[in-house]
Amino acid sequence: MSAENDLLDELVKETGAGTKAEAILAAIRDFLRRRRLERVERILAGGGRLEFDLGAEELRPDEP
Repeated sequence: MSAENDLLDELVKETGAGTKAEAILAAIRDFLRRRRLERVERILAGGGRLEFDLGAEELRPDEP
């Protein structure tokens, strides 16, 4: 358990968080942000093309 506590202490220090729970949440947020960024980079590397199942009529807003 000492290794885990050392990691948590380092995480708290590096994130500047006030508690271990805050540090863990910051690390989770950062991990998820990086994963989202990787997905965007893969899309852009593939020519930036996205496929939609909706047509132009379905995408247009309803007129009042």
